[in-house]
Amino acid sequence: MTYCVGIKLNAGLVFLSDSRTNAGVDNISTFRKMIVYEKPGDRFMVLLSAGNLSISQSVREILQVEQLKEQETGEAVTIWNATSMFDACRVLGQTVRHVYDRDAKALQHAGVEFNVNLIFGGQIRGESMRLFQVYSAGNFIEATAETPYFQIGEYKYGKPVLDRVLTPETSLEEAAKCAMVSMDSTMKSNLSVGPPLDLVVYEANRFETDRIVCMDMQNPYFRMLHTSWGQKLREVFDSLDDPVWDSTHTDTPLLTLAAGRAKALKKITRPDERLI
Repeated sequence: MTYCVGIKLNAGLVFLSDSRTNAGVDNISTFRKMIVYEKPGDRFMVLLSAGNLSISQSVREILQVEQLKEQETGEAVTIWNATSMFDACRVLGQTVRHVYDRDAKALQHAGVEFNVNLIFGGQIRGESMRLFQVYSAGNFIEATAETPYFQIGEYKYGKPVLDRVLTPETSLEEAAKCAMVSMDSTMKSNLSVGPPLDLVVYEANRFETDRIVCMDMQNPYFRMLHTSWGQKLREVFDSLDDPVWDSTHTDTPLLTLAAGRAKALKKITRPDERLI
């Protein structure tokens, strides 16, 4: 499996992916899940992938040359000449369908499901930044102010911190930190997600970036974050009061008739049965 997250903020975009794939507990490999498409001064795009590795690799390669022919004008649109991220994402969706038409039947005969999920985001000169999640059918949705991030792969373990921290006003530095905490939480709970990690931070309206890093578990910042996050969580947990049944020694008793269910569930005690 894998875990990837893409975040859209007022200040820019943040992308983070792991690189572990597995086909069973004894077949663990490392493959990159991120690719950057960049034309400095004109466009900057990042693609993250999860799902069947052969499908996602095919999509990544074909996307660079795939053309979407516009019926109205007859012009061929690619990710390199699209005038909007929406059109570029349409090309990506067509690429997914192209691979489906080519490989899905053979995969089905082999008992393999056509499964690919993608995060695609960036900025093309003339419009603002945009972020999309693309599904196996080639359809897609776009991030909004209410939902400023997308996750694919093993996303459930890393979701809580994103929900609690991220807003459109979050800074790029805080968002990168939040993404790494999300990744660390996922790796803690799921062995199918692992390093090295690829991180890209893009500042709005630059149309290029030099903030790209590959991290392993020896990276000083990630080691600090991993250790500190665990310690701080434990400190916060220890600072919370233990549950108390009445208000004798606390202002927040567990048992109260002030609100909610006024009567406790009926307790039934069964008599011991005699053995014959």
